[in-house]
Amino acid sequence: MKQISMKRLNYSIALGALVLSSLGACSSGQDKKAKATPDVVTERVRTTRLGSEEITRTVVYTATLEPFKEVHMAPTSPGRIENIQVELGDRVKKGQELVRMNDTQLIQAEIQLNNLKADYTRLDTLKKLGSIAQQQYEQLQAQYEAAQENVDFLRKNTILKAPFNAAISGKYFESGEMYSGTPVAAVGKAAILSVIQVDKLKAIVSVSEKYFPKVELGMAVNLRFDVFPEESFEGKIFRIAPTIDPQSRSFEVEVSVDNSNGQLRPGMFGRVTIGLEKTDAIVLPALAILKMQGSNVRYLFIEENGRAKRIEVQLGNRFDDKVEVISDQLKVGNQVIVEGQARLLDGGPVEVVR
Repeated sequence: MKQISMKRLNYSIALGALVLSSLGACSSGQDKKAKATPDVVTERVRTTRLGSEEITRTVVYTATLEPFKEVHMAPTSPGRIENIQVELGDRVKKGQELVRMNDTQLIQAEIQLNNLKADYTRLDTLKKLGSIAQQQYEQLQAQYEAAQENVDFLRKNTILKAPFNAAISGKYFESGEMYSGTPVAAVGKAAILSVIQVDKLKAIVSVSEKYFPKVELGMAVNLRFDVFPEESFEGKIFRIAPTIDPQSRSFEVEVSVDNSNGQLRPGMFGRVTIGLEKTDAIVLPALAILKMQGSNVRYLFIEENGRAKRIEVQLGNRFDDKVEVISDQLKVGNQVIVEGQARLLDGGPVEVVR
């Protein structure tokens, strides 16, 4: 009997220990779960009052600078080149002699003109005295005027002069060579020299047809070039194409930019910004806008009753360190969070600090 009682006692003790162990394990698990649940942290943030500003809506297009003018210089008739007085890259002034062709024809024409001039002067005197017929006088006058025109024509084609202040962009012959009048492969035209105007340059931009009513002659535009990332240049629209390209649904706009200091060069790649209209818009510091990782979704937080509210937005134009934001959920007067928003969750508590 004592043995049976001892066994029962031992069994009871073991069962009690097992129950206590289970209770301890449950208590320990509950403690761990309680510790695993973090306390809700109130984030300290700074806000700015949302307002509207007058902005200029703009469109941006890429463009490549071109010479404002380009002329491929050549005489009208083939002949021997006596002298080319410039080299590639030279800067020349308007009216400066660049090329002299063989002048045999010019000299002969000038001699003929001088003879006719002497005859014309003599007949003019006789006409005033009434000693010659009117018809004879008019015939010689016509010959003299035709000879003058011929000399002027030959002089322009014998001595080639710079049509404007320019730079020599192409030289295709050397002094003493024969100019044949055939097109030069590099430019697709007959030429001895090519000259370009570089003290003023232009950019040709293809603008979407929907902006046709808003683009006007004389409008100021802004230009930026990759080689001068920190600088901007002012240009002006000086020509607008009168028609819309039916294939691209766009029209060409030509923009001029001053280059009197020679800082810019034809061929530079850049961006042309055209301001179209002024309007009121919501503009915020760019740092207030967040981007969802792995997507193009943009959003921000506003503070409402001590809570952070997440609002998705679309971006408009950028103005230095500010950006236009577009959203039906935003209203003037909202307190937009501009500092501390990176740690926020939608609906999380926040404390606004000054």
